[in-house]
Amino acid sequence: MTVLVVGASGATGKHLVEQLLIQKHQVKAIVRSPEKLPESWKNNDGLQIIPASILELGDREMSEHSHGCQAIVSCLGHNLTWKGVYGQPRKLVTDATRRLCEAIKVNNPEQRLRFILMNTTGNRNRDLNEPISFAQKCVIGLLRLLLPPHVDNEKAADYLRTKIGQNNQFIEWTAVRPDGLTDENEVTDYEIHPSPTKSAIFNGGKVSRINVGHFMATLISDGDLWKKWKGKMPVIYNTSSAD
Repeated sequence: MTVLVVGASGATGKHLVEQLLIQKHQVKAIVRSPEKLPESWKNNDGLQIIPASILELGDREMSEHSHGCQAIVSCLGHNLTWKGVYGQPRKLVTDATRRLCEAIKVNNPEQRLRFILMNTTGNRNRDLNEPISFAQKCVIGLLRLLLPPHVDNEKAADYLRTKIGQNNQFIEWTAVRPDGLTDENEVTDYEIHPSPTKSAIFNGGKVSRINVGHFMATLISDGDLWKKWKGKMPVIYNTSSAD
């Protein structure tokens, strides 16, 4: 498949691109700072690097970059700096998700594209009954007031749930929800659940970024796995932290 990755230069996006290349996909990577990319990427025939800021692309450019792709993955996130958290664009993930989906529709593909959004366990899947404690509700309420990136993550997933839905003509989607992200060098055993098995606030689990990248790449490669999780918001943990 040909896969468009946005947020490809991020901590998880880099792992995703590596896993896609290992699985022999053709990858288009939109990155703001190509000079920070691994040198091996620049000489890889399976990878096209597109230097750009995703929200600065025009509608025509967005359609051109997504044309010919069978899957799009968003690993976008806000930098953990004052400007990244409280500056503009505050709706980076939501606006990118919306504009990419609109570009897919403009291209009028013959087959539905797979859209994967990297999200967070701090965001509930409102299509399911995911009960949380009163204390966690209070903390999440504070996060909505104090941390714009949390609201951005919620709204991006809600766009897929409510605007794209389960029977869109052009798009199938999944929103992958990792818990506490860690850095590891190798893929290890991990588990996928429909909903969190731990409290994202008070008793969070762990998952390595490389495992998240591996799972998202495998969703694209494995048709049966995709059928299992499309239209859903799977939660991923390292096996050791899922108990």
